Amino acid sequence: MTSEAARLRTVWQVGLLTAGFLVLVAISAASLYLGHRARTDALWVTHTVEVESQIGTVQLQIQRAENAVRGFLVTKDKNYRSDFEKAEALIGPSISRLQKLTQDNPIEQRNVAELDNLVKQRLQFLLRAVSDIENDHTDQARSSLMEISRNDEMDRILDVGRNMRVEENRLFELRTEAADRSQSLNMFVTIAGSAFIVLLAILSILLIRSSTRARDQAEATLRNINLNLESAVDERTGDLREANQEIQRFAYIVSHDLRSPLVNIMGFTSELEELRGDIFSRISRYSRAADAAPPEAISEGGTDELILAPEDKKLSEDFSEALGFIKSSIGKMDRLISAILKLTREGRREFNPVNVDMRALLQEIANSMTHQTTEAHAQINIDPLPNLVSDRLALEQIFSNLLENALKYLRNDVPGEISVRGRTKLGFVVYDVIDNGRGIDPNDHDRIFDLFRRAGTQDKPGQGIGLAHVRALVRRLGGSITVSSELDKGSTFTIALPAQWNLSRQGKSYG
Repeated sequence: MTSEAARLRTVWQVGLLTAGFLVLVAISAASLYLGHRARTDALWVTHTVEVESQIGTVQLQIQRAENAVRGFLVTKDKNYRSDFEKAEALIGPSISRLQKLTQDNPIEQRNVAELDNLVKQRLQFLLRAVSDIENDHTDQARSSLMEISRNDEMDRILDVGRNMRVEENRLFELRTEAADRSQSLNMFVTIAGSAFIVLLAILSILLIRSSTRARDQAEATLRNINLNLESAVDERTGDLREANQEIQRFAYIVSHDLRSPLVNIMGFTSELEELRGDIFSRISRYSRAADAAPPEAISEGGTDELILAPEDKKLSEDFSEALGFIKSSIGKMDRLISAILKLTREGRREFNPVNVDMRALLQEIANSMTHQTTEAHAQINIDPLPNLVSDRLALEQIFSNLLENALKYLRNDVPGEISVRGRTKLGFVVYDVIDNGRGIDPNDHDRIFDLFRRAGTQDKPGQGIGLAHVRALVRRLGGSITVSSELDKGSTFTIALPAQWNLSRQGKSYG
């Protein structure tokens, strides 16, 4: 899959997820709104039914009051009087309730006001009739009731009630339609949203299946590439190993073969020293014979030298100086050849991974350097260190070189402080060798690990192979070494090594 196709696929996935989220939000918001609207419409429908019920209650109480008065007139029974009072007491609150229920509708408010006026007039006639009955004015009460019957107030009350019911029926139909419409719209939104979500889910499934197929193809391609890469790496590793081995053999052969002519040069140099004595002895005799002077011998520095003419003495001194330079160069070359042989032998040595107690190992190394530590007026502090599985001899050589260098390059103006610390990090064990010595110029941090390269003032013996040897060993152990230092502020060498080393993790050998 190309990067452009992967990008488009990612855009589609993000787009589908965003669309699904937005649809869910929209459905939720619409459902809340329409649900609230449906509940409101249903409440208005219930409100209409309640208004109609309240209209019937008012009319019923008026009829009840009138019937109670008629019964009281015929029977003089106080219970009818009580029924009338109860009905009268309920009529006022019923009309007030009706006014409150219809306060949203000006038409109904006018009808309620008319109904209230008619009911009050009706009650006045009934109260007068009750008063006549109680005062035994039966004929007058009967006349009042007959007048009420002939009056059209009751018909008008019924007409007002019918008008109010007509208005409420009209509102009932409108509100019922609105409630049905809200419920239908809510259902439609829910169904449409669900269908859209299902569609998005189908598209997501198809996209996921396509992505899965593309991923499987990519994994198959990656596996093939890895197999080819592993084969190539194994092949190159084998080539590098053979090349390193060849370089090691070549270095061994060259350094071994160089030693033979070097031995010859050393032998001929010794012969030249012997010839020097014979040559200048003869020159001295020839000079005496020519000058007829008696020979005298003097002893300087434990060596017998003949008295020579000034020009011959200068020639003898030049000859001795030249032989000294030759012998010094031979010694240096011999040491370099020995160092190369040592490196090639180490490169051929097979490492043996074992469980190493690092604190005990560092303590042994520090104990072996007690004499140097005392002479340098220094001390070596070893913190508790994490252990690891590695080659013990290689570790001993690594830390011996580092501690020897730390002791060698301490400053004379401050007591020497050398410490070793350790920690674990992501499957590696990291050790720090810290000193307060001369320090190293930042420009020389890389070159000090090169073979035969040294940094700073060259007032200490050495061939420049110690740190190169250390780096080579660290690399073979699958680790790395770095330095952090400034002049006159000490140095910190940091070594990172695998906590569990084995032959499969072996790093580069050197040659």
